[in-house]
Amino acid sequence: MKLTKRLVYFFLFFGLSVFAQKATISEVIIQGAQKTSHNLIRSIISTKSGIVLDSTAIAKDITLLKRLPAFNHVYYQVIADKNQKYIVKIGVDENFTIIPDINVWTTTNDVFSYKLGLYDYNFLGKNIAFGGFYQYNGFDSYGINFRAPNLFSKKWGLAVNHQNWKSEEPLFFGNQTANYLYNNISYEALALYQINLQHEIDFGINYFSEKYLYLSGDTSPEVPLNLDLDKTLLKFVYSYNNLKYYYQYVNGFKSKLYVQYVTTTNDFQNDFLIAWNDFFYYKRLGKKGNFANRLRLGLASNEDSPFAPFALDNNLNLRGVGILVDRGTGVVVLNSEYRHTVYDKKWLAIQTNVFTDLGSWRNPGGELSDIIQGENVRAFAGVGLRVISKKVYNATFRVDYGFSLVNKFNGSRGGLVFGVGQYF
Repeated sequence: MKLTKRLVYFFLFFGLSVFAQKATISEVIIQGAQKTSHNLIRSIISTKSGIVLDSTAIAKDITLLKRLPAFNHVYYQVIADKNQKYIVKIGVDENFTIIPDINVWTTTNDVFSYKLGLYDYNFLGKNIAFGGFYQYNGFDSYGINFRAPNLFSKKWGLAVNHQNWKSEEPLFFGNQTANYLYNNISYEALALYQINLQHEIDFGINYFSEKYLYLSGDTSPEVPLNLDLDKTLLKFVYSYNNLKYYYQYVNGFKSKLYVQYVTTTNDFQNDFLIAWNDFFYYKRLGKKGNFANRLRLGLASNEDSPFAPFALDNNLNLRGVGILVDRGTGVVVLNSEYRHTVYDKKWLAIQTNVFTDLGSWRNPGGELSDIIQGENVRAFAGVGLRVISKKVYNATFRVDYGFSLVNKFNGSRGGLVFGVGQYF
């Protein structure tokens, strides 16, 4: 009996040993990465030589690499070698990641404006985004941005940003409007931490000064003509990402929560809290269709002030509404569109789209019920075009025409919206 048990244990151990040997990875080969550091790729993936082959872990690594700006497509192959082990080949198609940022528009005062910038989203081949911009909109602005998610390790990184922003912005109080020169000078440092493939957080601090200088329009004794405020902003961002990419197509769900607490020492504004969550849902339809949605829910401290944080704007939420046409302390916005690929070659794709943008705001100092009041609801619909380079990161030139369905603001019937990158 004892001999029988020993034989069973022997054959069981032998079988497991043979299986483990057959399932062991002997080598991981990276193919196609010219600019991107092979050491970086090896450091952030879990598939390594000497460990047991795990197809689930490889699939997660492929998803992780596809999300990097450096690559437009990633694939793998498993090959048995002569020693009954396995070679894993990971192939990547690299993006060109040095991207100019060029925008032209007119401001609220019909001033011809432009923005010129240059960013490398794979700086030094280390998955670092680094660059800056200069902007003229009647005033001079600039910004410098650095973001390195893997600067310290696979999980820990750092982002540092500096901006000196000037713009002429309308402020709304009652039925009156005034134009102010707004100047924001900020210095920001954020720690970046990737919990796992789906979850990551950013947290840190932003020191900034805000200056408002009256230019034109109505005045009110309750609204000063000049303001100079020093503020500190504590920032927390939590992301859940379960998106899957295949060139221009996206499938899955993503959620991004922003929480900011702003402190200031002045008699005009109090400390305030602002939070909003963006929910994204994408669904591929057939071979050429993509259904895309973004829902934004946001609330801020409900101060009765013309400086409310949530803006109603072409480039932020409702295509065709105009530039900075209103503000609020609460927001609900739903953007939905169907993208259809009409041309698709190795390096270029063209999509058409139809969309609806719906939104409502809580008035500064108002009630939550403002959001469901008919006079606060804005609804736009329209059509658009996307020209997509499949070899350059985020190189999607978009143009949309949106027209108002209800509550035409200041007589606005709609208009064109241009940009780089998908709207969401």
